[in-house]
Amino acid sequence: MKIAFDAKRLFNNFTGLGNHSRTTVDILTQFYPENEYLLYTPKIKHNAVTAPYLDLSSCHTVMPHGLLRGSAWRTFGLASAVKKDCADIFHGLSNELPARLEIPSVVTIHDVAFKTFPDMYHAPDRFTYNLKWRHACKRADRIIAISESTRQDIIRFYDVDPSRIDVVYQPVNSIYYTNDKGRCPKGLTQYAANPYMLYVGSINSRKNLLGIVKAMELLPKDIQIPLIVIGNGREYKQKVLDYIAEHKLEDRIIFSPDKVGTEGLRYLYSNARLLVYPSFYEGFGLPVVEALLSNCPVVTSNVSSLPEAAGPDSLLVDPGSVQDIADKMNMLLTDNTLRQSIAEKGYRYATDNFSPKVLADRLMEVYNKLV
Repeated sequence: MKIAFDAKRLFNNFTGLGNHSRTTVDILTQFYPENEYLLYTPKIKHNAVTAPYLDLSSCHTVMPHGLLRGSAWRTFGLASAVKKDCADIFHGLSNELPARLEIPSVVTIHDVAFKTFPDMYHAPDRFTYNLKWRHACKRADRIIAISESTRQDIIRFYDVDPSRIDVVYQPVNSIYYTNDKGRCPKGLTQYAANPYMLYVGSINSRKNLLGIVKAMELLPKDIQIPLIVIGNGREYKQKVLDYIAEHKLEDRIIFSPDKVGTEGLRYLYSNARLLVYPSFYEGFGLPVVEALLSNCPVVTSNVSSLPEAAGPDSLLVDPGSVQDIADKMNMLLTDNTLRQSIAEKGYRYATDNFSPKVLADRLMEVYNKLV
């Protein structure tokens, strides 16, 4: 089978959607190397992350050669390029499809956060995203949702026939399936040498970091270990920093000074007392799964996709209740037996439900419905 991908994010984005694109190609080339994978991108950022995809024997990278370039080629030129290359299926990995496709198509929808949290997005962005999502949901032969929660959102907002939507969870970087525990980021060595809690994710109102900070104030003084924060933000981050300064919590909330990388993140998960992630909304909740695969117990929300990511044994909270967040953190910080039990059960849940082979098989099941 010849499968074409919109690979712009794979070659140019190094966070969420880019990581998803790379791990998707990783598991398919690992378990189904007999297929040919065409990676279409208007440009390539050459570095250690993208280099392997230019050398994979089962992959072929395609870039524009005519007058159309950049986003114009990606929107209006891809269809003819894919047809010329005789692809069997086109898969839009990041919420959108090019115009005028004439072959069977799949689109992965990650979330509809611009609908559920509109205040976080500028009006022109909301308009553009909605246009792209609606076109993709209308034109795709199959839609992949990265969680059952996202599947329900697609049905709700775009009136899609549920039978057209398949749930395939997001793949995780391969390091989380190995014994490699990573390396401590240099900028955090002094903090990671002692007990700590961990937060990983963008710093915005939807992710609820301020709720965690307020919950930490409610913990008994003798268990108030630091929280290491991996992520960045703008206005909301400043709001959190202002609260920290006002309440003199600088010694308890440690913001990573640099990007920690995959190995650094793996180390931090593996050595944290717990991950705390009481987000109000997630398409999937990747940090939760990364933590579980690192034997790190999780406190996360009882809403959106997070119960799916966390499994039945993680501790779930009402993200709007600071007291509930504090109570669940307290349980894991004071009960070593419980913490170990939750970590072990969470690891088994994650390996059973999010293994690369399971997810690759599910993707191929979707493709096989179209050929």
